[in-house]
Order: sequence, then structure tokens, then C-alpha cells
Amino acid sequence: MAAVIAAGLGTASAAVSAYWVLGGEALLETVGGDIERWGRERSAGVVVALWVIVVMKLVGAVAPLIFIGVRHLPAWTRSRRTRALGWTAAVGLTVYGGVLSVAGWLIEAGVVDAAEDADEHALAWHAYFWDPWFALWGGAFVVAMWRSRPQPSGQTVQNGPTEPSSSPVQQRPRACS
Repeated sequence: MAAVIAAGLGTASAAVSAYWVLGGEALLETVGGDIERWGRERSAGVVVALWVIVVMKLVGAVAPLIFIGVRHLPAWTRSRRTRALGWTAAVGLTVYGGVLSVAGWLIEAGVVDAAEDADEHALAWHAYFWDPWFALWGGAFVVAMWRSRPQPSGQTVQNGPTEPSSSPVQQRPRACS
């Protein structure tokens, strides 16, 4: 379930970015700063950069599903390096969204002062919507990574690999399940 939630949040994030890169402007003012300016500018370099972001978000959206379905996919999806990349993406999304959410909440609560030229409207949207979205996406991805971890022989995790002997990832016994 966590992988499906992560995939849904990531796909929705990619869809919003794709909408903006295709010229849509709804909610663009809620991101503020350079991203808003780039969305309105639409120069060739910006469009290419934004498409790269869309593709990266889609990869991040599909990744949790790959990890839970690892027994049905090519061996490279079970490699230690691939799992390390998955963990890096999952933790990175969680930390990015979490830190920016907390910072936004502190600004919104008046504990920390925003810069004089800060866009208050965009800050509020980041604090209560955009940044928590990344934190939730990352958190669901972390849960999916944890639940899909390789298991010692004879043990399975719901939605995780059931054939640990075929996995090139080193198996380690766990103290408790």
C-alpha cells in the first residue's frame, strides 16, 4: 500500500510539473520565486530543464512499485546499488519535504522571520501543501523500501520479495520482524 501511495503522490507531482511546462498557469503563483518565473518564461532551456524534472519525478514515482515487485523484474532491480539509490531517493524526498515544511511552519507561526522580499502567498502554500507533499511522498517511499527489503530464507514481507535465494543482495537475519 505504501508503494502505491508513493507512486500516486509522485505521479501527481509529475503531472502538475508537466502541466506547467506545457504552459498551464493555474497554481503557478503558489510556488513563487524562480520556479514561478521559469514557468512563465518558458525559454527553451527552462522547458528542457522542467521536462527533466518531470522525468525524474516519474522515475521517483515508479521506483517504489519496482521495489515491491522485485521478484518479477530483471536482476538489476535487486542489486545493492539499485536499492541504495532507492533509499537515497526515499530519504532525500522525506528530508527535503520535512525540513522545508518545518521551516515554513516556523515562518508562518512567526517564530522565524521571512526575508523582506519573500512572497507570503507562496510561503504559505509551501508550508502547508507543496513541501508536506514531498515529505509524504518520501515517507511512503521509505515505508515501501523497508517493507521490500530482502528477507532471510523462509520469511516474507507483505508485497516484498518471496524468493530471497535468487537475490544478489546479501541476506542478514533480523532480530525481530
